[in-house]
Amino acid sequence: MKHFITTIAIALTVGAATTDADACTSLLVGKKASADGSTIISYAADAHTHYGFLEILPAADHEKGAMREIREGDTNKPLGFIPEVAHTYSVVGYINEHQVTVTESTWGGRHELADSTGLLDYVSLMKIALQRSKTAREAIKVMATLVAQYGYYSEGESFSIGDPNEIWVMDMIGKGGKEKGAVWVAVRIPDDCISAHANQPRIHTFPLKDKVNCLYSKDVISFARKMGYFDGKDKDFDFAAAYNPADYGTLRGCDARAWAFFNKYKSGMDCYLPYLEGKKDAEVMPLYVKPDRQVSVRDVQAMMRDHFEGTPYDMTHDPGAKMLWDVPYRFRPMTYKVDGVEYVNERAIATQQTAYVLVSQMRSWLPNGIGGVLWFGVDDANTNVFLPMYCSMTKVPHNYADGVADLYTLNWESAFWVNNWVANQAYMRYSLMIPDIRKVQTSIEDELARNQALIEDKAMAAYSTSPTEAAKILNDYSEQVSADATARYKKLGEYLLVKYLDGNRKRERDGKFERNPWGYPLQPEFPGYNEEYYRTIVNGTGDHLRVKEVEK
Repeated sequence: MKHFITTIAIALTVGAATTDADACTSLLVGKKASADGSTIISYAADAHTHYGFLEILPAADHEKGAMREIREGDTNKPLGFIPEVAHTYSVVGYINEHQVTVTESTWGGRHELADSTGLLDYVSLMKIALQRSKTAREAIKVMATLVAQYGYYSEGESFSIGDPNEIWVMDMIGKGGKEKGAVWVAVRIPDDCISAHANQPRIHTFPLKDKVNCLYSKDVISFARKMGYFDGKDKDFDFAAAYNPADYGTLRGCDARAWAFFNKYKSGMDCYLPYLEGKKDAEVMPLYVKPDRQVSVRDVQAMMRDHFEGTPYDMTHDPGAKMLWDVPYRFRPMTYKVDGVEYVNERAIATQQTAYVLVSQMRSWLPNGIGGVLWFGVDDANTNVFLPMYCSMTKVPHNYADGVADLYTLNWESAFWVNNWVANQAYMRYSLMIPDIRKVQTSIEDELARNQALIEDKAMAAYSTSPTEAAKILNDYSEQVSADATARYKKLGEYLLVKYLDGNRKRERDGKFERNPWGYPLQPEFPGYNEEYYRTIVNGTGDHLRVKEVEK
């Protein structure tokens, strides 16, 4: 089953946000909040059933009367046909040739608003918006017009929509077949601010009279009144509260991820901890904040690797982590019960089931084909590498292409499988292996950062006479770095297997495994476990394993 770069969805519903579901995280940075004037949108597609690859949709001209088939992105189910437009733009992953980016996170919403009669699911909506829009505002208009005309098939969704000058968050949910279309609101994030969403609608109250920076369906409030979700004054209308009231799961498992981003770059965010804990009358966390310093692309890449480090939700410091070398991962399900009491696993931005992750960099001062770049990786952001995929690309690098492998077929030419091999070794012995992974990961990404200006200068030199040649330069570069990174990560996986074989740790000197004077391997180190692990064993077994005097 092919997806739009394996786009994923979840089925979160009111009161069920901590179920075993797929989920996504998007971070947004305005052009004045970024270190270089870029607009930035990140996205992690976290799914247990999807293989991560990159897809290119070429630009195309369509004959009059041509129809476009709509298939649900998550199941491939045929939904119907809509008229095609005369020309569609090229799309690389989630960025198009005009540097428009669209990403998402699903939140489900009220059960009764799911609409099986709608024609457009959220994946198709995103894809069509990218193929038909030159700006973020155009993308919002395309999406709103399409669902009004053909109906909205999916459940609640948050979209990040951006271009080199603006970034927006758009929340949308269907009408349950009671009326055609969807209710939605879109808010422009101020240029000097950052925003985030993670499987929970982030727009609460919004400026009804600001038609420049806030767009919404004409019935977004009246429909809520009709359904009995709201009965106050228009100015007090809260989209999130009306269409997907928060519970503890959505606050702790979803909004906490957005909070982690804010907390990293804005002081004083502890004031929203009561909100995340579901305290009565707690102050609602805002849609956006102005960071204390400007945020770079590398900063956003690092944030996609976050496990709440240094916060009250730090996943490296609780007993679950101490049992397995400080591992900041909790395998599913999201909740569990002990003695009839339900508990949650933390859900951080970085997670093991990621299919792919990206950081979209959009730059107004460069030609579109050079200015728009997806920093793209497959599998867990924490252990993978972000590689540059420019929006003028015409061919997907082999290691990231569809068909090289799939979720049931391992292939060592597949970056997805190579990255998973590295990551899954580290999940069991995290604090031992992660320094080795960081060395290779950082080395690759530092090289890419140093080379970015050089390769783009080369492309710019070619662009004035041949944009096609400029695109080829960038395409060839992406192919080269993809092959190199995949090869280096395969060697990294081999190295980890050898070094940590059987729970031991091989001794090294000057980058080589040590041998004795006669060429034999030295006795390895035995790292063992930490004190908390041993204490847990002792507390559970009493004197059963205690060393005792032999009775005589």
